[in-house]
Amino acid sequence: MSEQKFDINQPIQVGGQAVIEGVMMRAKGMIATAVRRANGEIVVKKMPFTSVMEKYPSLNKPIIRGAVGLIEMMYIGISTLNYSAEIAMQDEVLKEHPENKKEVKGQSKLALTATLIFSLALGVGLFFFLPLFAATQFFDVSQKPLQFNLVSGAIRISILLGYLYSISKMKDVHRLFQYHGAEHKAVFAFEQNAPLTVQSAITYTRFHPRCGTSFVLQVMLIAILLFSIMDTILLQFIHEITLPIRLATHIPFIPVLGGISYEFLKFSAKHSNSAIGKLFVAPGLWLQKITTEEPDESMMEVSLAAIKAALQRD
Repeated sequence: MSEQKFDINQPIQVGGQAVIEGVMMRAKGMIATAVRRANGEIVVKKMPFTSVMEKYPSLNKPIIRGAVGLIEMMYIGISTLNYSAEIAMQDEVLKEHPENKKEVKGQSKLALTATLIFSLALGVGLFFFLPLFAATQFFDVSQKPLQFNLVSGAIRISILLGYLYSISKMKDVHRLFQYHGAEHKAVFAFEQNAPLTVQSAITYTRFHPRCGTSFVLQVMLIAILLFSIMDTILLQFIHEITLPIRLATHIPFIPVLGGISYEFLKFSAKHSNSAIGKLFVAPGLWLQKITTEEPDESMMEVSLAAIKAALQRD
C-alpha cells in the first residue's frame, strides 16, 4: 500500500480525539487507538473502517455528509473511549490484584448504541432545550427572532464554556486535554509532511483550525443565524411562536445545522491562511485555550503511535 501523504486540496484527511491516557486517530481506511498502560507500554488497537459515505456515495453530498459524519464520529468516539476505559480498568485490577489476569470487557455494540442515543438526548436537552426554555421564560424576546436567538445562543455558549472550564480543573481531564494537544501536534506534523517523531511533532502548535470542540462552537454560532431565519419565516404564517413550536421546528433541524457547520469547517480548514478563513476559525482556536494543554514527550509518543498506525506506517 502506498504511503498516505497530505493533500492541500483535501484538508480533512486525518482526524482524531483524546481518550483515557491515549489518542485515537482516523485516516482513510483505518482507525487506530494508542493507549499508555500503567507499566509504560503503549498498546495500539487498529480497526479497518469504511465510512457509510464511501459505501453509499449518495450520502456524500454537501450538508448531508456533515450530518452523517457527525453521527459516525460520535459512535467511533464513544467506542474508542470505551476501549481506553477497558485498558484503564484492567490496569486498576492488576494494581489491586496482580495475580488476576482476567480481561475487563467493555460495552457491547448494543450498549454503545444506547450510550450514543443517551449522549445525543443529553446534548439536545442541555444545549437546545435548556437555552430555549431559559430565553422564553426569563427574557421578553420570544417574538423577536434575532434577539431571541442571540439570547438563547449566548446561554448555549455560556453553558459550553462554563462546563469545559469547570472540568478542565480536574486532574484526569487536564491529562486528557494534554493528549488532545498531542493529537493536534501529530496531525500538524502529518499535514506539514514533517517527520513523525517526538522531537519534530512537539514543536507544532496545539491549536488546530478543524478541532472537534471548535466544530461544536461553530455549530452554536451558526445556529443563531439559521434559527433566526427560520423563526422569521415562521412568523409569516403564525401569529406567535411558543416554546413547543420552537422545539418542534428547531430540534429536527439539528442534523441540517451540523451539516452546514461541517461545510464551514471544511471551507475554513482549506482557507485557514486567508482573511475569511482566519475569521471562521478564530472562535474555535480561542476555545482550544481551554480544551488543549501542552503535552509531555511521553504523550507525544502515544499520539504518534496512533497516527502512524492509522496511516499504516507502523
